[in-house]
Amino acid sequence: MQDTSKQYDAVISTCRSLFISKMKDYGSAWRILRLPSLTDQIYIKAQRIRGLQQNNERKVDEGEVSEFIGIINYCTMALIQLEKGVVEQPDLSLDEAIELYDGKIAITKQLMMDKNHDYGEAWRDMRVSSLTDLILQKLLRVKQIEDNAGKTLVSEGIDANYQDMINYSAFALIHLKEA
Repeated sequence: MQDTSKQYDAVISTCRSLFISKMKDYGSAWRILRLPSLTDQIYIKAQRIRGLQQNNERKVDEGEVSEFIGIINYCTMALIQLEKGVVEQPDLSLDEAIELYDGKIAITKQLMMDKNHDYGEAWRDMRVSSLTDLILQKLLRVKQIEDNAGKTLVSEGIDANYQDMINYSAFALIHLKEA
């Protein structure tokens, strides 16, 4: 499992670097996005990945990797929004945003390590297309929870679903790098 931890960290390092660059370009404009808007952004990316996996022809020269990175970063933003709430104006400095990002990723990585231990690294035998389908399933669940005003009867909350999507995306990126 030590390899998984290192591989995960390498994936997150790439995602974090892009997050920082975009923060420098745009600031924290994403802080005005309500959760359903972030969920829809993630959904668009997951649908595009599925389309790339199913279609032979591409019209845009960006592959699955950039979309999985986007899913990780948007899910992390959603976790931050869940904690801090939506604002009317950007309100985070670069340092504050990075600290929040790192905190959400640390919690999500620990969840991955705990589940990975219990599941015996089963994800290593999964196809990237199956991980994509699981992400889409999680998104449909999140949309339903959002439509239910955040209430669930017996299911995990929205945060757990975003965390799982981060982890599935990281697994997909590890698979794509190994291919």
